[in-house]
Amino acid sequence: MALDLTKAREYGNIEFLARQMVEGFITGLHKSPFHGFSVEFAEHRLYNTGESTRHVDWKVYGKTDRLYTKQYEEETNLRCHLLLDTSSSMYYPEKTNGKITFSILAAAALAYLLQKQRDAVSLTTFSESVEVQLPTRSTASHIHKIFLQLQQLLQQPKPNRKSSVAEVIHQIAEQVHRRSLVVIFSDMFDDIENSDKLFSALQHLKHNRHEVLLFHVSDRQTEEEFAFEERPYEFIDLETGERVRVQPGQVRDYYRNAIQKFYYDLRMKCNQYKIDFIEADISQGFDPILSAYLVKRSKMR
Repeated sequence: MALDLTKAREYGNIEFLARQMVEGFITGLHKSPFHGFSVEFAEHRLYNTGESTRHVDWKVYGKTDRLYTKQYEEETNLRCHLLLDTSSSMYYPEKTNGKITFSILAAAALAYLLQKQRDAVSLTTFSESVEVQLPTRSTASHIHKIFLQLQQLLQQPKPNRKSSVAEVIHQIAEQVHRRSLVVIFSDMFDDIENSDKLFSALQHLKHNRHEVLLFHVSDRQTEEEFAFEERPYEFIDLETGERVRVQPGQVRDYYRNAIQKFYYDLRMKCNQYKIDFIEADISQGFDPILSAYLVKRSKMR
């Protein structure tokens, strides 16, 4: 089902849209794009005389001259945490609310896809702090609550909220104790001149052994290329309300250099931390981005 972001509010409720979108995606997939983490090493324990030596760690014995056995924890189902940035900049471009609309639809599609696999899903929306946080469950009634929350978010007007992506990611990293899939939808506009805070937060998630997907949502033509007509504009910071009157040509080179360096550093850090980085340019539309990613991911498994 091809979906025009500019008309998403006209098509019907989020649950119906998610079902239609996912059914279209999965018909072309030979296997699921998401899997649990199977059997994972948990910790060492002193060996007790008489028990099987099957799980004795002989490397540790060689170093310590003491017998330890490996303990494992089995996790057959996936636990997924959807993190959705709802700060004011996500409602750009204002005519279509394009970035937040893409993120809501993608989150709904993934929630539906994971629930079909009987995996557990949670939803967290945030700006300066966590706003809504639904628990991690796999029941149909729980997924319905996620859809209702996303539906409400789709219909609400643009809020006046700043973003603190780094602080929220640190908070989530501290809360999520079991190894999980963490999916972030954000433009990542959080103090880009001090991007080390953001990179540290992403590293925190990976340090806790979570699998992380970052959908970097943007309107590339204007936010990266700064492709505005050469005439006077008043640019308004959607989060601070600060206004600047200028002709694009006066600041284009400086702006491009700054934003492209930030984007490059973000991609490189994600590659370094083994975070799956997905460029989500909303001008491409919803279906090409999400369906191409899911097909690519299913082939990697």
